[in-house]
Amino acid sequence: MEHRFQVNLRGIIGLLANNLYSGPSVFIRELLQNCVDAVHARRLLDGFDEGSIQFELIENRGAAPTLVVEDNGIGLTEAEVHRFLATIGESSKRDELGAAREDFIGQFGIGLLSCFMVADEIVMLTRSSRENGPAVEWRGRPDGTYSVRPLEQSGVPGTRVFLRCKEGSEALFKPARLRELIAHYGGLLTEPIWLTTGGARRRINGEPPPWRDGPSAGRGDLLDFGRRVLGGDFFDAIPLRSEAGGIEGAAYVLTHSPSPSARQKHRVYLKNMLLTEQAQGLLPDWAFFVRCVVNSDRLRPTASREGFFEDESLERTREELGGCLRSWLLKLARSDPARLERFIAIHYLAIKSMAVHDDEFYRIFIDMLPFETSRGQTTMGEYRRANLQVLYAPTVDQFRQIAAVAGAQNLCVINAGYTYDQELLLRLPEVFPDLTVERIDAESLAQSFEDVSLEERESCFDLMRLADLVLQPFRCAADVRRFRPTELVALYNISDDGLLMRAARGAADQSNENWAGMLANALGDTGRSIYARLVFNFDNPLVRRLASLTDRKLLRRLIELLYAQALLAGHHPMSMAELKLLNQGLIELISLAAGKGEEP
Repeated sequence: MEHRFQVNLRGIIGLLANNLYSGPSVFIRELLQNCVDAVHARRLLDGFDEGSIQFELIENRGAAPTLVVEDNGIGLTEAEVHRFLATIGESSKRDELGAAREDFIGQFGIGLLSCFMVADEIVMLTRSSRENGPAVEWRGRPDGTYSVRPLEQSGVPGTRVFLRCKEGSEALFKPARLRELIAHYGGLLTEPIWLTTGGARRRINGEPPPWRDGPSAGRGDLLDFGRRVLGGDFFDAIPLRSEAGGIEGAAYVLTHSPSPSARQKHRVYLKNMLLTEQAQGLLPDWAFFVRCVVNSDRLRPTASREGFFEDESLERTREELGGCLRSWLLKLARSDPARLERFIAIHYLAIKSMAVHDDEFYRIFIDMLPFETSRGQTTMGEYRRANLQVLYAPTVDQFRQIAAVAGAQNLCVINAGYTYDQELLLRLPEVFPDLTVERIDAESLAQSFEDVSLEERESCFDLMRLADLVLQPFRCAADVRRFRPTELVALYNISDDGLLMRAARGAADQSNENWAGMLANALGDTGRSIYARLVFNFDNPLVRRLASLTDRKLLRRLIELLYAQALLAGHHPMSMAELKLLNQGLIELISLAAGKGEEP
């Protein structure tokens, strides 16, 4: 035996209110959508071209206000009322009129249910323009019951919806709030929308968006529109067109640099009615430097009508809109270099993102892009003119470890630890064949340090031997060299493999016993064989004084402190044992300076 699903309408309404729709105010959008689709359907049927939408707020003293929404569209017959209004998910937006379903805004057959979020009953009077029959009254209630009856007076074709405000929704039935919501959702609709409150009738929409003027829409008009709709000022306005998505609109270039991980939310209209102000995924990921206001005639909305289906059409639309932004940037590079320079100063990260994946972009923009170096901020063009070889540190921490030392060695090292920088640097030889790119770290930099003489090394023998003993628990050996800057007493030098092992040991120290044991087994003999080096700078006077110090207890403490100071200077995270070493060393030195704790 087959059975039918039972539908709890109150549960469906709760689902819409709490999960599908962004809030109860969307009932205005759903009513507008039904009105627009009804007018459009009548236009397709008989060429009717005098559509209008009427809102009237009836405020009765001592009673709840009532909102009346009327359109002169195609209307419904009694049979259609039973079919479409009594069946959840059934929609009249089919191809019965020779039109594609996508020609209409509403497609899911649930929009009218949103009115139950603000009213306990929906009353609809409707008369079809296709049949010369009587008008029909439909009354729907949130418990799932409804009634239908024909009316004696036929009236003109169209539909009227009556909503009496239920308790808790009074704020949405205030004249000012109604006017604001109707303008918010329907301000760009081509059908005239009228609102009557307190006996006064006023048109809500009428001012078209500037892109309806086509290519003649000026930059100033687009910026004024963006300022009015989005609020605030923008660096520029970029016209947008997409054949795949039937899109017209504008992208507004921000005057600040947002985080690339925070996608911009765009204001999107569907067939000139506001769909959402929170649309994401409309543009390529790299286009985080703009906010858009667009209207689409072709993209498929989700059931909530607050976004679009992720399908092939949306993907092509995304590519075409990205092409509009790309064309604007290339035109700016060729026609207004000074303005482009200001743009790059704000949005260089977006340009870097595009240059990584686009050869033409790379060739045009690479010399203009800024990079952090051991000599300060510079553009790649300035760097290339001063250097035949590009030296870079792959991470921010490694750059910080070597920046001061590299600068003192007259080496200009680029910090490639920021997003896209390493990828851009590695592509340089493709465009500039005479240029070489080399990675550098503390270990390779130390190889350029000057060796000390045999006599000088002999003078530091006891210091190095004691340092090896002191540093052995931390898998670090001692060495002595000459290097600049002379103010630097010691440099902590570790390979990439050593950094990995050090991080693993740090994780093991902070883990439970089982996890620590697993890490120890994973490190194995390889982890125990990798040592860092603490390189003492023989050109620093303090190192030579330490070499002549005979108090081994004091010398041990000083070596421990220099080790901790080198870790801090190199921005290396310190283990619990190293922090304890630093604290104990400082306390003991303070004690010595205070006369070994003697009473005054």
